[in-house]
Amino acid sequence: MDDMTIKSAGLSGIGDLGGAASTVGAGGHSGGSFLGSLKDAIAQVNEVQLDASQAVDKFVTGESENVHQMMMALQKADVSFQLMMQIRNKLVSAYEDIQRMQM
Repeated sequence: MDDMTIKSAGLSGIGDLGGAASTVGAGGHSGGSFLGSLKDAIAQVNEVQLDASQAVDKFVTGESENVHQMMMALQKADVSFQLMMQIRNKLVSAYEDIQRMQM
């Protein structure tokens, strides 16, 4: 997945988890730690999911008639959630590999 796709999915912080040395994210978490970067990325995914939910609510109630905007918000939420799940799967896999190592 290229950087443009990651940024358009609302997850610009995930593309550089390892390189986030000393930045402070929007959520106030320190980007210097992996845990802080992960929390920021999860918060971004949650924000995108909430935006999509609001777009659907506005469409259903008739506040907005822009179907394209609603569908784009839903796709953005879907892509960001799928990316988060792939990162989770990789982390779980790495943890299991470490557990299998002989000491």
